[in-house]
Amino acid sequence: MRRRILTGMRPTGALHLGHYAGALENWVRLQDEYECFFLIADYQALGDHIDDIPRIRRSVVEVTLDWLAVRLDPEKSSFVVQSYVPEHAELALLLGTLVSLPRLQRNPTLKGEMGQFKAQEVTVTFFTYPVSQAADILLPKAHLVPVGEDQLPHIELTREVAGRFNRSYGEVFPIPEALVGRVPRLVGIDGQAKMSKSLDNAIYLSDPEEVVTEKVRRMYTDPTRIHPTDPGHVEGNPVFMYLDAFDPHADEVSELKERYRKGTVGDVEVKRILAQRLNELLEPIRERRRSYEQHPDLVREALLEGTKRHKAIAEETMREVRDGLHISQYV
Repeated sequence: MRRRILTGMRPTGALHLGHYAGALENWVRLQDEYECFFLIADYQALGDHIDDIPRIRRSVVEVTLDWLAVRLDPEKSSFVVQSYVPEHAELALLLGTLVSLPRLQRNPTLKGEMGQFKAQEVTVTFFTYPVSQAADILLPKAHLVPVGEDQLPHIELTREVAGRFNRSYGEVFPIPEALVGRVPRLVGIDGQAKMSKSLDNAIYLSDPEEVVTEKVRRMYTDPTRIHPTDPGHVEGNPVFMYLDAFDPHADEVSELKERYRKGTVGDVEVKRILAQRLNELLEPIRERRRSYEQHPDLVREALLEGTKRHKAIAEETMREVRDGLHISQYV
């Protein structure tokens, strides 16, 4: 049996270049090597979007379209809607008995995300989503979890929970390992630490060519550089970060950096090259996405068939969990 992967995304909108570089391009490769389960975590999306259910419903389809467009193959892998498999919620509830409140409060990723809200706005579901994420990973008995760098604390928690359950109630779960993508974190076009839908600093996989070009034109570069002939800084410059991430011509990028440092190339030319490279990457993705938009039956089939395969495994895992906890049958 091939080793298993579980990874996924919250359905809060269409996907962007940060998702592609940090996750999707890696998933496409991994689906040929592992038994992959790609989860659309709509339960978790409810934690901070409970007042906008239509957005979540739309985003389930948007995410699936983007997955198909980048060549994730539903014949090789399973696309899973979290809420269609209630075992996710059941396992999250049971694993929550193994995690203390102080342990959750020490999670740096959770603390950072909670900082975006006022205390009275943080729901219990949002606060406990690291436990839900642990359940997502352990339910299909995943061995490997491709994640962004900011998600590593969640994998650490998952490993702790799996180990504690196994020691106390029997060996049910593999201890999963994290796999960080080629680009651990892609900065936003405004220079912010992370590309994000909520910060409106993203280039989306579905953005038309002219929109991509305009967003690149507005990108931050070197704030100390006043004239095109001024020597510029490459390090920490978002435009060159994107060139490193997405331009396949490494020698040309290296030459461009040298010219920038010497002040013999301006920001306009550098951005023109970046826009061209990004549109070369995105055009086949946009084309495949348009094709799937015209065949919604294929999108629906990908979700339902993948979820069906995943649910069969989830039911077996929960039988083992209930047996281990001795709650399978009381009378």
